[in-house]
Amino acid sequence: MRCTGYCTAAGYDIPALFQFLQATDNTQLFRDVIHTAFKEDRAAKRDIFYFPYGVTLFWGFSEEEELQFLERIRNFEQGKLAKREVDEFSFGYGDKIKIEEDDITLPKKDPLTKLAVSYAIAQSIKLTVFEETIARTIEETKHLPHKLAQKGKISLSRRETSKKMGEIFLERNHVNLHTEILDTPEFFWEHAELEPLYRRVIHYLDVLKRVELLNRKLKLLHELYEILSTELNHQQSSRLEITIIVLILIEVVLALLRDLFHLI
Repeated sequence: MRCTGYCTAAGYDIPALFQFLQATDNTQLFRDVIHTAFKEDRAAKRDIFYFPYGVTLFWGFSEEEELQFLERIRNFEQGKLAKREVDEFSFGYGDKIKIEEDDITLPKKDPLTKLAVSYAIAQSIKLTVFEETIARTIEETKHLPHKLAQKGKISLSRRETSKKMGEIFLERNHVNLHTEILDTPEFFWEHAELEPLYRRVIHYLDVLKRVELLNRKLKLLHELYEILSTELNHQQSSRLEITIIVLILIEVVLALLRDLFHLI
């Protein structure tokens, strides 16, 4: 069976989405995560989890059904992504939790077990979005230090420099504001017995190592921000120096003209 996660937006309007789903589906709320369960005749129970940071996890649905559900909740997306981030697994049931080659074995069929695993997958997908955003920003700005090393200055106008600084600041700020997403969810304070399942999947997906690497990239962006800030200050100082020199020259010319006409 399929287990698929999608990140479609920066976030979902959870209260409004919960109210919308309650009207038609078997829906409940686990803290800030919405769970919808489906049971059709003798078919296996299927589950959907909606996370507040724009990730949806499907358990037991076809791809066509998943896309239909995503279309259904489109109006509740906040900060829609230009491109969906998707991660796919297969799953079944067994005696204990096991995950290898993207195949998950669950020890129980209850929704809380699936939610524990879903938390790890959802965090991994959101982390992928952060990774791609920061990698893109670094790629777009990596030429700036190179130009500074070659020419001793960055060939950007004051306006362009300020704009780049703003873009870098926004990207850093966006990730920093969402770092709590990658912490251990508070859900496990109440369900500590499920945390080992979550930890097992987190380890398989290398989330902790990836977070460490992401922090290094954020540090690199911070250093680039400081370079641009220094360059902008240098531009402002140079403009001020040129203005002062021009004013002194004007004063000297006026003084010479005054003396010249006085002699005549």
